Amino acid sequence: MKLSSRILTSLVLLLTLVSCGEDINPNYQEEVAEPEFYHRSVKQLTDVIVHDIFSPPVASRIYSYSSIAGYEALAAGDPGLESLAGQVPHLAPAPAPPAGTEIAYPVAAVVAQLRVGKSLIFSEPKMDEFRDGLYEEIRRIGVPEEVFQASVAYGEQVADHIIDWYGGDMYKQTRTFPKYSITDDETKWQPTPPDYMDGIEPSWERIRPFTLDSASQFRPLPPTDYSLEPDSRWMQEVNEVYTVFTGVDEQESAERQAIAQFWDCNPYVSHTVGHLMFATKKITPGGHWVNIAAIAAKQADADFARTVETYALVSMAMYDAFISCWEEKYRSKLVRPETFINRHIDQEWRPLLQTPPFPEHTSGHSVVSRACAVVLTDLYGDNFAFADDSEEEYDLPTREYPSFLAASDEAALSRLYGGIHYRPAIEYGVTQGEAVGQHLLERISTRAQITEARSQ
Repeated sequence: MKLSSRILTSLVLLLTLVSCGEDINPNYQEEVAEPEFYHRSVKQLTDVIVHDIFSPPVASRIYSYSSIAGYEALAAGDPGLESLAGQVPHLAPAPAPPAGTEIAYPVAAVVAQLRVGKSLIFSEPKMDEFRDGLYEEIRRIGVPEEVFQASVAYGEQVADHIIDWYGGDMYKQTRTFPKYSITDDETKWQPTPPDYMDGIEPSWERIRPFTLDSASQFRPLPPTDYSLEPDSRWMQEVNEVYTVFTGVDEQESAERQAIAQFWDCNPYVSHTVGHLMFATKKITPGGHWVNIAAIAAKQADADFARTVETYALVSMAMYDAFISCWEEKYRSKLVRPETFINRHIDQEWRPLLQTPPFPEHTSGHSVVSRACAVVLTDLYGDNFAFADDSEEEYDLPTREYPSFLAASDEAALSRLYGGIHYRPAIEYGVTQGEAVGQHLLERISTRAQITEARSQ
C-alpha cells in the first residue's frame, strides 16, 4: 500500500511536469541569478520613464522605490546583504518569507522591482508585456512551477510593502500644493522659451528623504549677489556663460558642444521648424546615472547581489540629491542666464541647450551626478575607467572616462557649456552632491559584515 502511494505520487508529479511542458533544471537557482534579468528589468523601466516624460525629480522617485523593492526581496534570502529597514528610519522590515517554502530570491527581486516600477508609471501595459515575456524566459530555465509561483508571491508581498511605505512620502500631497508664483523681481526665476513652462516641482523639498535629516541639511553656499555693475562678480559670471564659445578654437568649441549635448538629459525638448512644433524625449540625469551603474556592474562582472545593491544605492543617492538640490532652487529662486542675458545684454541670444523649467541655483546635474559618482566610487573603486554609451540610442557617440568622479565633473561643467548655469551653481552643486553621497554611505550599509563590524 505504501509503495502504491509512492508510485501514485510520482505519477502525479510526472504528469504535472509534462502538462506544464516543464523539465526541472537541477541548476535553476544558479541560472535565475543571472544579473542580465535584473539589468533588463531596470532598462525597461527607464524606457517607460522616457516614454511617459517624467520630470527628473519624479523619475528619481520611480527608480529608488523600485530598486529598494528589488533589493529588499533579495536581501530576505541572502545572508550577505543587510536589509535597509531601520537604516532608512521610516522603513519597516519587509514581510518574512514563508517558512518551509523554497523561493528563488533573484526571481522575487525581479518581481518586486517590476511591480513597484509599474505602480509608479503611466504606461502599465508596457510593463505588463515585458513582465510576461520575462516570466516565460525564467520558466524555460526549468524552475519548478511551485518554486516559481512561491517566488512571484513573495516578490509581490515585498512590493506591496514598499508601495504602502512610499504612500507616506508626501508625494500625493504635493500634487495639490500651489504652483510657483512669478513675481516682478528681476533677480528671481521666470519661465523661459520656447514653452514658458511653470516651475517643476516647487514643493519637492517636502518629499520625505531616505537618509537626510532634512532637505536643508547640506544647503550650499548662496549664489553671487545680483548686480548690473559692469565690473561686478555677477556680471563676470554672466559673461562667462554668454561668451563660453568665444575665443576658443574650432576643436575646443566642438568639444564643448559635444559635452553639453551628451549630458543634456532633458526629458522633453521642444523644437520649432517653421510652423511645425515637435518634441524629443530623452533620459533624465538620474536615468543617465542608472545606466552608468549598469555599465559598471556589467564591466565588473558583478553578481546578482552586487548588481541589485548597485541600483539601490545609486538611486537612493540621486533621490536624496534631488531633494537637497530642489530645496535650494526654490529657496534662492535665481534667474536663469537666458532670461538675464536677453534682458540686459542680447535679446536674440539663446543657450545651446533648452533651459529647463526651474530656478538656476544649484545645478541639478552637478548635485545628482556627484552623489551618484561618490556611491559608484565606493562600490567599484576610484580609478574605474569606463566607456559611457548611455546616449547612443539618442544618436550621440560614446564618451570615455577614467573614473566616476571625472564623469561627474564633466556632467557638471556641461551646464556651463550648455548656457543654462552660472559657475557657482556648478561648483557649489558638486560640493553639495559630494556631501549627500558621503552622508548616504555613512548611514547605509548593504553588506551584513560591514554593519556587524560597525556595531562592535
